[in-house]
Amino acid sequence: MLEHGEEIIIGIQILMRALNINKAVIGIERNKPDAIARMRELSKDAAGIVVKPLMVKYPQGGEKQLIDACTGRQVPSGALPIEVGAVVDNVATIYAVYEAVQKNKPLISRIMTITGKSVAHPGNYSVRFGTPLSEVIALAGGVPEDTGKIIGGGPMMGRAMNSIDMPAHKRTSGILFLTEAESRRVEPENCIRCGKCVSACPMGLEPYLLSKMVDKQMWDEAEDHAIMDCIDCGSCMFTCPSHRPLLDYIRSGKAKVGGIIRARQTK
Repeated sequence: MLEHGEEIIIGIQILMRALNINKAVIGIERNKPDAIARMRELSKDAAGIVVKPLMVKYPQGGEKQLIDACTGRQVPSGALPIEVGAVVDNVATIYAVYEAVQKNKPLISRIMTITGKSVAHPGNYSVRFGTPLSEVIALAGGVPEDTGKIIGGGPMMGRAMNSIDMPAHKRTSGILFLTEAESRRVEPENCIRCGKCVSACPMGLEPYLLSKMVDKQMWDEAEDHAIMDCIDCGSCMFTCPSHRPLLDYIRSGKAKVGGIIRARQTK
């Protein structure tokens, strides 16, 4: 937003025209005051575009959470944003729309974050698709010696990588290097039914119950309890005092239940 604010405003106007809508909300968390000021200045003469400062709260960047924060509308379980009259796009997508329409340029690169406590040159890098991740990591100083785990994505929703000899693509958002100490998991203990995972879940699910259903292979019950609504934010596992791998269970359960749903729909 700071580097390409003008292009983003144009990209928003293009999408507003394509979608035949007259209002767009740019949601920016309050810990980015420079971006808020920049986008307010650029959008002051753009009809229908408003900037809404938001409280700093994870995982507010999620689609359904962002709709609620910006409009007060809540997307029902199993529904899509369009069903409440909303379309969500991130600024990278908006910028890509601008380049496609105004510059006739296809999506061939994205901004990738390389970070970690021991990374020599952490930062945001513009990376062409197809570039080996090993080359991008080399630009950031290479793999630190004390690396215990390499995460593709962020610390909450990312997944461990078993190799860096793969190309960057449009979903490669970043690489996080965890030290040996950071990557060491605590031995899980029995669930104490404290309810913290329930309170932390932004989708109103019961992670402790879903994880038990997955463990017992109760797929119908897991579907009935809206396991597919999970957005993989990891808040449940982060807040669990018993260090239970709740998200691991739920992710595997979503894969199984999703397969059952797709098989049922093709009959």
